[in-house]
Amino acid sequence: MVYLPPPQFASASRPSYGETYAKILAAHRRSPATSASSVIILVAPDVDALCAAHMLAELFKQDDVMHRIIPVSGHAELERMRDELATFTDLHTLILLNMGAILDLPSSEWFGEFSTQLTVHVIDSSRPQNLASIFGIGEGGNRIVIWDDGGAENLQEERKAWEALAYEPEPDSDEEDSELDSEEDVEGDDDDEGEDDAYDGGSSSGKRRSLGDGGRPNGKRRRIQRRPSRMSKEDRAQYSSRLEKYYMSGTWHGQSACGTIYLLATVLERVDNDLLWLAILGLTHQYTTSRISRNDYDKYHSIYYDEVARLNPPPPASAANDYDFKSQHPDDTSVYAADELRFMMFRHWNLYDAMYHSSYVATRLGIWKERGRKRLTGLLAKMGFSIPETQQPYPHMAKDLKLSLRQKLDQIAPEYGLVELSYPSFTRCYGYRSQPLSACDAVEAVSALLDVAGGVRLEIEVEGARNGGEWFGGGRVWNIERDEGRKEGEHEHIPPGGATAGVKTVNAMGGEAGMDQANGEGQDLQWWIKNFWTAFDALGDIVRLREALSLAMALHKAIVRQGSSIIDKHDIRTLRGHRVVTITQGPDLALFAHPGVLSRLALWLVEALRDRLSGTSTAYSRSKRKSLPLVLACLNEKEGTYLVVGVMAALNFGDVRKNEFGLAFLDAKERCNARTRHGSFDTSVLEINKDDLKVFLETLCDGGER
Repeated sequence: MVYLPPPQFASASRPSYGETYAKILAAHRRSPATSASSVIILVAPDVDALCAAHMLAELFKQDDVMHRIIPVSGHAELERMRDELATFTDLHTLILLNMGAILDLPSSEWFGEFSTQLTVHVIDSSRPQNLASIFGIGEGGNRIVIWDDGGAENLQEERKAWEALAYEPEPDSDEEDSELDSEEDVEGDDDDEGEDDAYDGGSSSGKRRSLGDGGRPNGKRRRIQRRPSRMSKEDRAQYSSRLEKYYMSGTWHGQSACGTIYLLATVLERVDNDLLWLAILGLTHQYTTSRISRNDYDKYHSIYYDEVARLNPPPPASAANDYDFKSQHPDDTSVYAADELRFMMFRHWNLYDAMYHSSYVATRLGIWKERGRKRLTGLLAKMGFSIPETQQPYPHMAKDLKLSLRQKLDQIAPEYGLVELSYPSFTRCYGYRSQPLSACDAVEAVSALLDVAGGVRLEIEVEGARNGGEWFGGGRVWNIERDEGRKEGEHEHIPPGGATAGVKTVNAMGGEAGMDQANGEGQDLQWWIKNFWTAFDALGDIVRLREALSLAMALHKAIVRQGSSIIDKHDIRTLRGHRVVTITQGPDLALFAHPGVLSRLALWLVEALRDRLSGTSTAYSRSKRKSLPLVLACLNEKEGTYLVVGVMAALNFGDVRKNEFGLAFLDAKERCNARTRHGSFDTSVLEINKDDLKVFLETLCDGGER
């Protein structure tokens, strides 16, 4: 078995996370040439993978395991990394965080021909998973270890279909054996009974039984010893249909990578508030980006709720009632469970802007129109909040208004359709160094650092003055903070020479250092790697994390500004059930040429339009349930391409639909021969040549014959 069940499903014959981690430590300690290249962690650039890497690095540090953390942007970069890793003679453990689940890793195209000492561990929340990696056997398959969340236990039908197609002979194969079988043992009194027993469908490997024909008495063979019967065409079609349904139903997400590492830490009995907080951030990121439904979020939230109660003292009664959490002493790093309002970073912004830039409030009030903005001010006025009060920083608001905020929202907000203004979440204290920070605010800050900490010009506001520009001190251009303030002991992932050298090293790992610099790709690679390490360091530094909040606010302003413009100008076209938006101009055009930012805009649009558009069913959809398919394209003037994002939103708030755009993009590309490139691990994000966009969108929306 090459997939690891979660600890609750483990047994003596089925090892789980803890036993596998012990094997990693044993391989590292007995390695004759132990170096930082013996254990390598490849990390996708998203918040969940980033937090999981931080957690895993902490566990390795406690066990004195030298390791390297290398960010990887997408499948093309992973291929270049694979070629480089093949030259590492001392590499024995490779860990993939939020990548590789869909790839046929045991094949020769990936890691099948690597040294037998190498073990590849896949911790990926994306689904579907490649069945060859989960259920494959043999020397190549056993070296691929999938850290599963229990979902593989529900794939028995898919496993049976995959094993039958992988190990059964073709319908027209083994003709010589067929002739031999027909000449021998013609009595065949019990011919029909043996055929059903020849294939051991319940065996652990699913292989055909090894039925040797040596030592046959009198040159005859009994029917029970014959080769298994060939699969009928009907069975083959049925199995193929089963696998096609599994792979072609779209992409979705399971347990977060952070959740998997937290389970490992629990088994190792090393859980603390730091690891718990990172696991909470990974879960919150999945929920706020619509990767998991509200039901799934509640399921995992209940687990972390119990963990918070186990590891932390109960909050003061007054704080629990008023949601006004404060650090109890200078070194207080407690985590508390608290309901979170769906207002964007309202504790660090002003109340009006926090509500205005909330996708939930935008959906219900329609803030892109003057009427919607009047409804927002009317709601605040009915609650007894004056406009000047709501436009000053939230920490400076009158305390009685802050304490009565939630009560008044519960009383008045339902009149405006705002019935789900809060959801269960968590808040963490940081002693006297900072005000408590909610999980949602921390995720927004880290996401902003990953997307736009560098590589794009973005102006942020300075607290105390609004819209004053740089000349009057009201705003400044965001700049990545320098690395002089890096804590001592946090250099294990930075080679000598600082962050710049780290960029060059990773760049060389992914290919040649000067790769594609003529067209700017090498330069792009450098800024996203800097963003990765900036966000990685911010996870352990509350000062940097708080500084990033202003960047997240500026980013959301740009998203709401662009989204409101799209809706107000009626730039949304309808093509055969799809909503299509193309962005070709505007002050923030360069900003939305980033995949993460464009995906955020797409999510904001579907949230804002959920109650205003009717659901449709696309031509290529395998589900009869209607959804809101949105295709968003943004021009990248520098590269002469369009970045395209596809979102399949649910009709009901809190639900999630499988995203079928990844396969639809590939199908449309093949049918129209468009020049495209997948630059990330998200298959629903595509880069396409500027001249091919029109025919690509027409082909995509047409759906084609399947």
